[in-house]
Amino acid sequence: MIDWIVTNLRTKQDLVIFLTLALGYLVGKLKIGKFALGSVTGTLLMGVLIGQLDIEISSQVKAIFFTLFLFAVGYSVGPQFVRGVARDGAPQAIFALVISVLILCCVWGSAKLAGYDVGLAAGLLAGSQTISASLGLATDAINNSGAENAKELLAHMPVAYAISYLWGTIGTGLILSVLGPKILGVDIAEECRKYEAEMSQGAPEGGMNTAWHQLQMRAFEVTADSPGVGQTVGKLEAAHKAARLYIERIKRDGKLIDFDDSTVLKVGDIGVVAGRTEALIDLSDRVKEVADSKLLDIPVESVNLVVTSKAVDGRTLLDLSRDDFARGVYLQKITRGATSVDIPILAQTRIQRGDILKIAGGKGHVERVEKAIGYVDRATVATDMVWVGFFIFIFGMIGAITFRVGGVPLTLSTSGGVLIGGLILGWLRGVRPMFGGLPEPTQWFMNSVGLNVFIAIVGISSGPGFVAGLKNSGVSLFLWGLVATSVPMLLAPLIGKYIFKFHPAINLGCCGGARTSTASVAMVGDVAKSNVPMLGYTVPYAVSNTLLTLWGMIIVLLMT
Repeated sequence: MIDWIVTNLRTKQDLVIFLTLALGYLVGKLKIGKFALGSVTGTLLMGVLIGQLDIEISSQVKAIFFTLFLFAVGYSVGPQFVRGVARDGAPQAIFALVISVLILCCVWGSAKLAGYDVGLAAGLLAGSQTISASLGLATDAINNSGAENAKELLAHMPVAYAISYLWGTIGTGLILSVLGPKILGVDIAEECRKYEAEMSQGAPEGGMNTAWHQLQMRAFEVTADSPGVGQTVGKLEAAHKAARLYIERIKRDGKLIDFDDSTVLKVGDIGVVAGRTEALIDLSDRVKEVADSKLLDIPVESVNLVVTSKAVDGRTLLDLSRDDFARGVYLQKITRGATSVDIPILAQTRIQRGDILKIAGGKGHVERVEKAIGYVDRATVATDMVWVGFFIFIFGMIGAITFRVGGVPLTLSTSGGVLIGGLILGWLRGVRPMFGGLPEPTQWFMNSVGLNVFIAIVGISSGPGFVAGLKNSGVSLFLWGLVATSVPMLLAPLIGKYIFKFHPAINLGCCGGARTSTASVAMVGDVAKSNVPMLGYTVPYAVSNTLLTLWGMIIVLLMT
């Protein structure tokens, strides 16, 4: 039976890949305390284990899935990457560049001092910085280098990656959340409270929930002693502007009527008023509330609105809440960046192009806001494969162009070209949403499954030599990985503080973004009891995610 299974695994490589994925995702979910290996490390370990059976899988399969992964990475960070480079996110983008270069120097220096070959150096970069994507570009660079021992070098990469990944994951979070505040010499929770106070300046009494809040509706009857009798709709809404109370419907003599700001309310009218719960309760103390289920049956949408308008970019929530288009629309959530981090809803929070606003309101109100500032990202299952396919092909071909400098072949590689193609299409989609759609489930598949198929094949292919490499360099790789992970993160908060003058509340968020470590910023947020650090995360993440991936190619050139 065992011989039959092994024979079939060696001849049916497609089934081997799916087995490795299933086991890898399963192992990746296992937790020790709050720590989990994650699907990438789990898949690599399972691939190495299955690879002991000496199974060969075509490198073309690996290339196809890695291409899908790289394109999705570029597509997801495109809007924030371009914004960070081009606009007021420039300081954070430059900070990410500085930290990315510091990381490259630390990894290169560690590899040189340890006497590592190219494969171990590339694996050390990928593991210590938990940037799995760099393995693909390093693979291309090693294959293009013409090295006689290329197969041996490629087998060394997953060894270094697996050993250095553990501290790369845990260490970054511990350094930023535990040591980070001490390095900065601040109480991070208090700094976040101060920052929130600064960002809340100008907010209406009771906070921003009086300006942007979840939608509630109630029906009120205009009686002879009502304060609104004989007044126009416009004047009544203006009198309650701070509380954002709006009239959504009016029923007169048993029939719905069309109305505008100049419509005068009469005794007997029943109006549907939308607003926050507290304001509606206060109104019910002065105006007769009635139960009218049919009148209250107003079509309401809760949608994700992607901001694309230049006119809105950089404006504060408080400023936007005063515009006419904000009438009758209630903000529930703001997410930003490739990892969709939550942004605090504060008076002085600035909206950026590419932000996703979760809003609720009547269909007409939502359509008005959509027309003014962006587009509603309604669920779709269709991928615009015309644009996706052409961008992968065209930029892959551009990346394949090779130049020789002093006899040394230099190329962006097909993988690097595809990454840039994804960046550009993602940015274009963010500002011109009429084409290039890549639904979130498809992005997840390309990101997660694309990367893990690549990692599975890397593990399976290197399986026979993995154990030997672990015995020869295991302890050394862990120690140098500790150095390569820790040194940049110990210096980053100081660079952010003294050179870039970042506010302490967002400094550590910038550091976590520059290291593309979402988990570390979440840990900082737990310590700070606030999501304010996330305000510094998105731009550095987009820039560093691109650069650290490209470093997979650069580290090979530096070590050659």
